[in-house]
Amino acid sequence: MPRRAPRNVLFDKLRTPRRLTGFLKTASICVLVAGLLSPVTRATAAEAAATSNDYCGGQCSDILPPGENGNATLAQILLNQAFGTQPAHAEDQLGPYAGLATGYRGLTDAKINTFFNDASFGVPSDQVASTEKPAGRGDVTIVRDKKTGVPHITGTTRYGTEFGAGYAAAEDRLWLMDVFRHVGRGQLTGFAGGAAANQGLEQQFYRDAPYTEADLQAQIDNAVAHNGARGQQALTDADAYLAGINSYIDASDSGRYFPGEYVLTGHKDSVTNAGTIDHFKITDLVALASVIGSLFGSGGGGEVDNALSLIAAQSKYGVEQGTRVWESFRMRNDAEAALTVHDGTSFPYAGRPDDPKGRALPDAGSVTEEPLVHDRTGSAVTVSAKSASDAAARTSLGSARRGMSNALVVSGKYTASGRPVAVFGPQTGYFAPQLLLLQEIQGPGISARGASFAGLSMYVELGRGQDYSWSATTSGQDIIDTYAVELCQDDHHYLYHGTCTAMDQVERKNAWKPTVADGTAEGSYTMRVWRTKYGPVRYRATVGGKKVAYTTLRSSYLHEADSIIGFQMLNDPGYVKGPKDFQSAAQHINYTFNWFYADSQHTAYYNSGDNPVRASGVDAEFPVPAESAYEWRNWDPATNTADYTPPSAHPNSVDQDYYISWNNKQAKDYTTASWGDGSVHRGDLLDDRVAKLVAAGGVTRTELVQAMADAALADLRAEDVLPELLRVIGSSPVTDSTAAAAVSKLQAWVTAGARRTETSAGSRKYADADAIRILDAWWPLLVKAEFEPGLGSDLYTAFTDNLPVDEAPSAGHGPTGSHAGSSFQYGWWSYVDKDIRAVLGESVRDGLPQKYCGGGSLGACRDVLIGTLKEAAGKTAAQVYPGDDQCSAGDQWCADSIAQRPLGGVKHGRISWQNRPTFQQVVEYTSHR
Repeated sequence: MPRRAPRNVLFDKLRTPRRLTGFLKTASICVLVAGLLSPVTRATAAEAAATSNDYCGGQCSDILPPGENGNATLAQILLNQAFGTQPAHAEDQLGPYAGLATGYRGLTDAKINTFFNDASFGVPSDQVASTEKPAGRGDVTIVRDKKTGVPHITGTTRYGTEFGAGYAAAEDRLWLMDVFRHVGRGQLTGFAGGAAANQGLEQQFYRDAPYTEADLQAQIDNAVAHNGARGQQALTDADAYLAGINSYIDASDSGRYFPGEYVLTGHKDSVTNAGTIDHFKITDLVALASVIGSLFGSGGGGEVDNALSLIAAQSKYGVEQGTRVWESFRMRNDAEAALTVHDGTSFPYAGRPDDPKGRALPDAGSVTEEPLVHDRTGSAVTVSAKSASDAAARTSLGSARRGMSNALVVSGKYTASGRPVAVFGPQTGYFAPQLLLLQEIQGPGISARGASFAGLSMYVELGRGQDYSWSATTSGQDIIDTYAVELCQDDHHYLYHGTCTAMDQVERKNAWKPTVADGTAEGSYTMRVWRTKYGPVRYRATVGGKKVAYTTLRSSYLHEADSIIGFQMLNDPGYVKGPKDFQSAAQHINYTFNWFYADSQHTAYYNSGDNPVRASGVDAEFPVPAESAYEWRNWDPATNTADYTPPSAHPNSVDQDYYISWNNKQAKDYTTASWGDGSVHRGDLLDDRVAKLVAAGGVTRTELVQAMADAALADLRAEDVLPELLRVIGSSPVTDSTAAAAVSKLQAWVTAGARRTETSAGSRKYADADAIRILDAWWPLLVKAEFEPGLGSDLYTAFTDNLPVDEAPSAGHGPTGSHAGSSFQYGWWSYVDKDIRAVLGESVRDGLPQKYCGGGSLGACRDVLIGTLKEAAGKTAAQVYPGDDQCSAGDQWCADSIAQRPLGGVKHGRISWQNRPTFQQVVEYTSHR
């Protein structure tokens, strides 16, 4: 019998099953429920897991909305669709998570677990909800707690422990895991339906990782072969984990409590139980890892866009001045940027060479995107399908990696207890169920609790050990380079070291038919990628009149499984005993992340990723010729291995006074691939608050949570740029009544703290609503009026392709679309800040090459701002917030609100906007081993 019947939900980009709602009728639901409900609980256990290995003293907490339970039977889906009822533990972490937005000001240490879970090891005996021995094994027990239903897995053997981890993962996320193994292979539409969003999702990831089954297996073999005993242990762990998943598949199939989405998508018959749920295999884990790495752990890839904007700058200003203008907007190493390592230590990487060599800039007007989708039929030909393809290409081809992971870590020297305090977590979007799952794993060589990506939870990936915690943010340094391969013979042959070589064609043919879950009409297409030794082809162009293909080469390409060793180490209490061990473990993670650590004595930071050693003179910002002189040092195309910068060259630190990260610049001279690391960054929202706390001393867990929560409600533009704009406007009396009223509202908002927050909990109305509406309307207008006249329309447009003007909460952006929470990561705030300060006559370090607002005249700049402000003030709420599939036009709160994007059949309500990690920890250890 299952501990409970699972329930489930499709992915952000997976279409919400609209047909389902109309299809269901109340009477039929009652009949179906009676026939489909299966036993849902196990007998309560009396024993709690041992906690003698827990050194946090009850001061470790975590949260992961909406809830642990991510599987739903067909009956549970039907009940949710008809009546809104929720399966047990499907959303019990959503309310506390949302409540912090209005509850943080009255927070105390004693109230922290009102908004977070107690993340202590084990389960008190009176809090045990169920216990089970998966598949009747005697070497592993899964205990679930009453409050959240999180699995606490305890094994007496390593194999049993990992078997239990796989079994528990399938109990909580089987449908989601199945979805993503298909996403990773570019086979989503045939599995889950042909909705336009599904088409876009599989295209996005297949473009990044067009692997064959042989490629996937080779990555496993390579990771095992090159990591000795740990590699062999990882393989054994993975086999046991897969055995646990497959055991649950068999049990849920025969017991008929498998996720109901298998019925709704046509894979299982609800009456006869005909159909199959395919067992998981080891290559599925690599397919899953490729999705996660592409989303959150790979920086770079925007070299062609960079080349196009450089050409536009040089066309307007000439080569020398155009290059200077381009570099000023690129802000590779801005002196005013917020830094994670802020003690002045330099970590040079990917900076501008003194004498750049080998730029392979395209001839003007010659660049075309390489088509991915061919032979469209049926619903694949629709406008919405083609629009989804365009969006997928933009997401895949750009250098911006969106997410709002953040970290606040304070050394014990500045805390009230004398022990370090940390509040940190990753942003993985908001989904139902969540991409991550919570678990505790205790067994030989493993002792950890925290979050792991569903289907990859052999180890805890972000969480705590016995006496230490760790977390990560996306770092985005450049590990992807673009090569211009010269074509020969035809469009599918290229010169490799002087020899005309055939490209490798890989393709995926997908077809779909309408189902109950997705009524998209029948359709099909073929995704086709041409691969070279320098990576997949992304664009075609001419360089100096010669035909080339632009390819992208990622250092983690063909190495999606390598990071497993680092995570294995982080879970091993015998390996991690202090900050240096933590840094050593993080060095084995080849994806681009910032890693943070805290125990009772120390804090630490390390930036991970396989940073390739580039040839002398190569500028990482631009395409280079596909010639040996410009290849990565000691690069082997057969294995895609090369020389990488040593660990000491990566930004790292131990016991700095404090660390903050919100996807900002890591350290002095360390260039990230994305644009926007300038004088105003959302990292400043954390840095300003934490620096103030540290200066005062005596920092507590409560104060650090409050700093995070306050920053999570702040409008970056209003807090850091709007005061300067108002100073320009106020340089002379404002006589226009419309402008004066708008200024008054904006000033009052700034004085009140510039937050986007409800008037009261649950009101669904913003305090300072008019001011927020005005700024949301004003920002894009003022940026264009400020910069386009000076830059010219061509260069202005090219720069907006490199860096979007705005990223307000209501904007649709990144892989998660609108209602995704994450905001203010990319925008023109630094440009506006530096330009306005220059117009005001203030000192600006690393300023722009000229004054743009009003041509540098304070009076003319003021006229520009007042003119655009009046236009913005005249826009109605319905114009500023036009409505979407979630919200009616003019509903400001709803436009900003966070939606748990359904990945299957169960839905949840929206919550008020917060700019905050999805999974989050609050930790302060009391002792150390």
